[in-house]
Amino acid sequence: MKAPVHRRTKVAAIGAALLITAGATGSAVASGDPGSRGGGQREAAALTGSAKLYRSLGDDITFTFDAHLAAKNTDDPLKATGTFSWSHYLNGKGAWAKARVDCLVTGGKVAVVSGVITDTDLEGAKGTRVGITVHDVGRGDRLGYSWAAQGSPVETKDLPRCVGSAPFEKVTEGSGDFRVVPWNPKL
Repeated sequence: MKAPVHRRTKVAAIGAALLITAGATGSAVASGDPGSRGGGQREAAALTGSAKLYRSLGDDITFTFDAHLAAKNTDDPLKATGTFSWSHYLNGKGAWAKARVDCLVTGGKVAVVSGVITDTDLEGAKGTRVGITVHDVGRGDRLGYSWAAQGSPVETKDLPRCVGSAPFEKVTEGSGDFRVVPWNPKL
């Protein structure tokens, strides 16, 4: 039985957006079955882990992800759950934020996750949607965020779900690791 046309169109459009945004392929393999949670059934997609970004000036920037798409929701990345958070400090000044996941799309070693900021000390950011793209390449993971061009998550008020930036930032070696479980929708 074929999926309804509107669902296939939505999945195809999101998949195409991921390919345009990220443009990478492959698969992330952790110890054991990648994407297996608890009961042994593989998740449809996941982005997990924590790492610090490299900055030559010594900025302390950390991103943490716990985003999952259950196997039963394989055809609808908008049913992803979880949270992600980040902080950015330099010379004792900066901010932190936590977001509730509202979309997760992965392709090979690339993940795009979006969510709405639920808690933060950055004035004007609460309730704003942000998107982050991660490229999981092991020791040299990369990351990009939707506010890269504007400079602040406060500026991304009308961002649609599942939109992120090219992963231009580098993770500091030895600071952590991001893990991507590739999405395999029924197209």
